[in-house]
Amino acid sequence: MLAKVKSLDVHGIEAHLVDIEADIVKGLPNFTIVGLPDSTIRESRERIRSAIENSGMEFPPNNFVVNLAPAGFKKQGSNFDLPVALAILMVTGQVDIETESVAIVGELSLDGKVRPIKGTISMAISLYSSEIKKLIVPYENRFEASAIEEIDVYPVKDLNEALSACKNGIAPFNEKKEQEHLYDFKYDFRDVKGQETAKRAIEIAAAGNHNILMYGPPGSGKTMLAKRIPSILPPLNKDQSIATTMIHSVGGTLRYEEGLLKSPPFRSPHHTTSDAALVGGGRIPSVGEISLAHNGILFLDEFVEFKNDVLQALRQPLEDCEITVARASGSYKFPADFMLVASSNPCQCGYFLDPEIPCKCSLSKVKSYFQKIAGPILDRIDIEVLVGRVEYKDLMYKASEEPSSSIRERVTAAREIQKKRFQGSGYFNSRMSNSDIKNFCKIDAESESIFEKAVKKMNLSARSFFKILKVSRTIADLERSNSVEKRHLLEALSYKNLQRHYDM
Repeated sequence: MLAKVKSLDVHGIEAHLVDIEADIVKGLPNFTIVGLPDSTIRESRERIRSAIENSGMEFPPNNFVVNLAPAGFKKQGSNFDLPVALAILMVTGQVDIETESVAIVGELSLDGKVRPIKGTISMAISLYSSEIKKLIVPYENRFEASAIEEIDVYPVKDLNEALSACKNGIAPFNEKKEQEHLYDFKYDFRDVKGQETAKRAIEIAAAGNHNILMYGPPGSGKTMLAKRIPSILPPLNKDQSIATTMIHSVGGTLRYEEGLLKSPPFRSPHHTTSDAALVGGGRIPSVGEISLAHNGILFLDEFVEFKNDVLQALRQPLEDCEITVARASGSYKFPADFMLVASSNPCQCGYFLDPEIPCKCSLSKVKSYFQKIAGPILDRIDIEVLVGRVEYKDLMYKASEEPSSSIRERVTAAREIQKKRFQGSGYFNSRMSNSDIKNFCKIDAESESIFEKAVKKMNLSARSFFKILKVSRTIADLERSNSVEKRHLLEALSYKNLQRHYDM
């Protein structure tokens, strides 16, 4: 008697239905799994055998063959343990359950308990467009799976509960949970003394989702400022929240009791990270840091210290907002729409632009240090701001600074203007096309004359030319101005001065 159970497998960040077929064939006692299983699935045979026996049922000494269909792509992960166990119980006649209208996923422990798995929300999303609207998941995955309201989710703690769920013995889970203490941030801009120029640049970057580079001597506060940027960003909308949760679930960074993520993610990989860890990789690729930063912030501290191939790997996602990873097993596309926040010392010793401490580096060392980020990478950064030394009187005597909540109100208002401008498409000013720039970044004759002189004097590329106009539009939005005026353009130009410092 052939038994069939439906399950799901994750490829990249998307899930696909898999039919699990179990049968007993002639031969000596054996347990074979076919259909391109990985080593995790092959090892599941012993887990399944022990889980069935410890749940009070029998694993008879037969020759079992389990097929994972379609067999044309590699299956991976431990999410097939539970459905394979149910298929074995069906084919041996120990249970009689209906499995045609339900998908089942979960890892089994030796005592029959069901352990949590990765990518549950992706599995629920894949069922949205199928005829199957029931999903049995591990109990710990209940919140993320139930985020897709059209799917009935049945969380189970062990193998016996899974059998009960297949017989409609338990009710679907309908409790919703989202992140608590959404604005209870550890870091707040009220703690930052001085640095008015840098804070203004960060506010503009957050309002238009612009990439920003902070440079200056050690100890000036670059990392401190970067860590406070999440506190001025508005929460994610429903679509962003689902996409972000899906990525973090697949990547294994989602806390199971968390539910949908509402705060923009903040990722800060170390400068020794590899290009595969940054963009995603592996024999069967999984998400990297740039995808985990989707709809949030990717902070690269000590930017120049990153390996050159890692920096060059940023070029495609910064332009296309996605990354394509090709392997022998196939080509995978991962979303990567993030705001890049980078910080760097201006030279090896760090004091090239410090007015108090003389730089110890030779001219050639200073130039070679800068050359690593010059050209294509620097072209893709919208805002460059010098973070200088804070005066003693500002550190000791300055009154309380503006809190993050006030800055967040202005950032949210500017983003609402962009939402209306781009008709709810999710665009930011930083993502404007050339035709959008022509429509929304018009400048008067006086501003055009100033801009033309600046482009020639600063030797700006076409990409930098358009980025300055985009930043100008964001500055105008923060002031709720319908048009881009001369002061907006001049302020945007002031944030493209890194090359000039080195030329001098």
